[in-house]
This record gives sequence, C-alpha cells and structure tokens, in this order.
Amino acid sequence: MLGQHGRGLTKALFTRPALAMARAGVTPNMLTVAGTAASVGAAVALLPQGHFVAGPIVLFFVLIADSFDGILARATGKSSAFGGFLDSTMDRLADGAVLGSLTAWVGLHMAPGALRTTTLALSIASVVLAATVPYARARAESIGARAAVGIAERTDRLLVAMGATLAVGLGAPQWVLTAGLGYVTLASFMTVIQRILTVKKQLDAAGAPDAVEDGA
Repeated sequence: MLGQHGRGLTKALFTRPALAMARAGVTPNMLTVAGTAASVGAAVALLPQGHFVAGPIVLFFVLIADSFDGILARATGKSSAFGGFLDSTMDRLADGAVLGSLTAWVGLHMAPGALRTTTLALSIASVVLAATVPYARARAESIGARAAVGIAERTDRLLVAMGATLAVGLGAPQWVLTAGLGYVTLASFMTVIQRILTVKKQLDAAGAPDAVEDGA
C-alpha cells in the first residue's frame, strides 16, 4: 500500500534527475542491476554484523534510488517486457539478501532462548513469503488473471523490516525486530491469501476450467 501511494511522489521528485541520467547514457536496465548490487552488498556487509543503524539508512536510500529505473524507462519511452522481467527478478535477489541477512544475524547473535527461536522462525518465514507474494501475481498473470492486490507490497515489507531493525540499532529491545518480522510474515501471508482468492474469483467468473498443475 505504501508503494502505491509513494509512486506519485517519487515520480515528481525524480523525473528530472532520471532524465539527466538518460542524457549521460544511463539506461534503465543499468540502474536496475546497479541498484540490486547496492542492495545486496549493503545488506550482506552490514546486517549480519549487527550494523543496525548504518544498514537500514543505506538500504533506505537504495530503496528510494530503486525507483529511478522505472521512472527513467517511462520518461524515455524505453519500457520493455525484458526490463520488467529483469526488475522483478533483481528485486527478488535484493529482498532475499535483506531478509536473509537479518536471519543470519538472528542465528549468530541473539541469545539462545524462546525469543531467538521465534525470531528465527519468523525471519525464515518472511524470506519464503517475500518470494511467494510476487510469484502469486506473476503466476496469475500467466493464466490471464490479475492479482495486484494485498496489504503488503514490497515497499511495505522492506520499510517495516528496516524500521524495526533501525529501532533495535537505536536501543530498542530485540523483540521489536521480532515484532517487525512477525508483521512482515503475517502481512505477506495475508497478501498471498488475498491474491489466491482474487484469482479464483476471476477464473470462476470467466468459467475457466481447472488446469493441470505444472509444478513450476
């Protein structure tokens, strides 16, 4: 939801800088790959070591910069099917690096006990569900349905996870991170359910026959 409301603001703020990049020869796909490399590098270098102030701040600015590729593509008329595919694929790598790095920190640095067990379970679940949410949408579109619904878009998930991480870095108790990952997990699960029900409703209305599962 935050991502939907923020797109107009990022477009207003970043269209001119994006056009300046275009004049310098920068392409949308170059920005996509560079943004992913920055996200993965920052996550892996900072989060597992417990740099919970620098990590979220750096990743916040990388997340903002991540909108440049789409803005540049639309502003220059260079949107393409491959660009959309590349952007979606790179986003999954970045999400996995961020949530996976938090999982590594939990396993390596939290004291043994119920809190660590709970936090570790939630962080692993968040990694799985963060990949399942966009997969559900992509799979829906592959069968002619639309599933662009849900309470937890990518921006929502990352901002909540990084907000909780930053809070712990500034001195909040570790259970704040547990709560943040719990929200990400629950909201992602609810989003998956919303998308499944939305697709079923569309296919039922269209009278589409059940397809044989392909195991993809």
